[in-house]
Amino acid sequence: MTEQPPTETVAQAPLVLDVPQDVLDHFAKLGVEPSTFSGGTLGDKMGIRVVEASGDRVVGTMPVEGNQQPYGLLHGGASAALAETLGSIAAMLHAGPGRYAVGVDLNVTHHRSATSGLVTGVATAVFKGRTAATYEIAITDDTGRRITSCRLTCALRDL
Repeated sequence: MTEQPPTETVAQAPLVLDVPQDVLDHFAKLGVEPSTFSGGTLGDKMGIRVVEASGDRVVGTMPVEGNQQPYGLLHGGASAALAETLGSIAAMLHAGPGRYAVGVDLNVTHHRSATSGLVTGVATAVFKGRTAATYEIAITDDTGRRITSCRLTCALRDL
């Protein structure tokens, strides 16, 4: 048997979102860390990682492991949390300086299950207005099959 050389683990650099400074300052006064824009403490517990972010599109991943319901399937609430996190980040980036986004409507349809691996969510802008923004979020499994379709509308508010 041939011995394989050890594989090197490369640490991923954290994503730095282009969050307006006044938004960061406002939330810092409330004790909120910038990591909140990647899902905050809930996102950390669920393993949500944002890998691309703009006001038009946000992409993130989440492990199935640790986010399962008792039957071993990805929990529908975990998919909803991933969708709302990604859509809210996109809406906040669209809102721009002096503004923030809050989710007001979330619709989630589950098409099939995932039992392992990572799921990937892609939030794409459907409507970007002055007081509201709507995103479609497609969640797929490791093979690229859509497992969940979501729509999120956020109200855009002044700080």
